[in-house]
Amino acid sequence: MRKNKLIVVLFIISISLVSFTNNVITNEIEITNFTLKSTKNKQVSLSSYKNAKGFIVIFTCNKCPMAKFYSDRLNVIYSKYKSKEVHLIALNSMDTLAYAEESFVLMQKKVKEEKLKFPYLQDKLQLVAKKFKATHTPQAFVIWKNKQGKWIVKYKGAIDDNAGDAKNAKPLLANAIDELLINKPVTASETESFGCRIFYRGEKGM
Repeated sequence: MRKNKLIVVLFIISISLVSFTNNVITNEIEITNFTLKSTKNKQVSLSSYKNAKGFIVIFTCNKCPMAKFYSDRLNVIYSKYKSKEVHLIALNSMDTLAYAEESFVLMQKKVKEEKLKFPYLQDKLQLVAKKFKATHTPQAFVIWKNKQGKWIVKYKGAIDDNAGDAKNAKPLLANAIDELLINKPVTASETESFGCRIFYRGEKGM
């Protein structure tokens, strides 16, 4: 009986590992330059970072419980890769007409209370989220400059695989960045992630 239970557990673990390691982005998505206002009332764009090799783009928001788990972890990621010209920016693309708690003023409050080190930008018209085809918060993307100078999505998915326990989490996002920095293809370029849905303005079913 114990042997059968062990087999079942190992089977479940193997399925979980496959979902995080065997998914590869097959269609490259190009992200063109965009400009959004940060909580410091500054206009921030990709082109603002002249020597950037890549960007970590995190779709997040003010109130999502899942997103709140990652504030400290994102500060660490921001600090780790900034010196390597890979810059982290966070975007709030929630519909402020539907969700008052996602207002710009409350974005500023979040930055202060959670001591966020990275730029937190408001995607008020949700245009950038649509470029990325973002679906929920938190959701991470890595875009990388190719030989033609275009920004291409190289990673899409989770920040890590354990929201509740940072010490025991597999650093899926960081692993992807580390591979790109040594010119290797990303082993797991699309991973499963969970969070609060981004409802696009005018979308049915809200």
